[in-house]
Amino acid sequence: MNPTKRDIKPAHEQTDQPGALFAARVLAAHGSHFLLQSDDRNEHLAVSRARRQDLVVGDRVSARTTGAQSCIIETRDNRRNELVRSDRYKRKTLAANIDQAAYVIAGDPPFSEELLLRVHLAAAFESVEFAVLANKADLLASHSALAPRLALLRALGVTVFELSATSLETDCVEQLSPWLAGKTTVLLGQSGMGKSTLLNRLVPQAQMRTQEISERLQSGKHTTTYSRMFVSTSDFRTALIDTPGFQQFGLEHLSKEQLRYGALEFHTAGQRCRFNNCSHLDEPDCEVRASARDGRIDALRYRYFRSIVQEALRPSNY
Repeated sequence: MNPTKRDIKPAHEQTDQPGALFAARVLAAHGSHFLLQSDDRNEHLAVSRARRQDLVVGDRVSARTTGAQSCIIETRDNRRNELVRSDRYKRKTLAANIDQAAYVIAGDPPFSEELLLRVHLAAAFESVEFAVLANKADLLASHSALAPRLALLRALGVTVFELSATSLETDCVEQLSPWLAGKTTVLLGQSGMGKSTLLNRLVPQAQMRTQEISERLQSGKHTTTYSRMFVSTSDFRTALIDTPGFQQFGLEHLSKEQLRYGALEFHTAGQRCRFNNCSHLDEPDCEVRASARDGRIDALRYRYFRSIVQEALRPSNY
């Protein structure tokens, strides 16, 4: 019989006696091993009873103790949302039950605007608040080149922070703390943007904590290939999920209809297209295409959007 919410003891009644059932969230997952944090903030190593390992960081689970700080995961709660990337052959869920996504970019090396748009579309589909962290602001020449793109994002309603994870003159922690407070935030970005340095500023001893988690999960050299959650020691509601850097972010799991509603400018202009199901590619009287042509929609973002929609129209292997 599957456990119900009635079976789950409150945090103050939970014990390490074999058989006790408790609620927890997944801090890290690697293969068949999981690190959980119960609602009373105790940590437990766990394995899943189910043969299929479909648990990710941020999942809420019910687990049963089998000994001191070890347990078996019995069930997973329904996810409020999940951040997914996918290609034609597989999909990977990076995190679940998140409130907001922070995407790190920089001017040096140049960031990929297509990757930024892809992650933004994935977050919008799951109703996840999205912000851009423009890092390396102390590199004045390369950062100033970002100004037009940052202004465009702000005009589209995207929250933008300009900061430096290495500068001693500005405090990125002070800048971001109010936005992070009380929320579960997933930190994303392509390789080379300074995401790891920023994480170490936001989470003191993050590197040490990452190594500790890796050792407990027996993941060894794979420490950079999975997501992990860091929970504030002063506010249990504040958590930051670090994810591996990437150079690709597929959206094969989203249909063209779902993509059309993901970005504000395409959705707004698309309401004036002749056809309700316009893909904004080659249909006649397409307002999105016309807006990109005359400058009312950014031509670069439209070019990338076209590429993403064309991917969605290909036959899928799912």
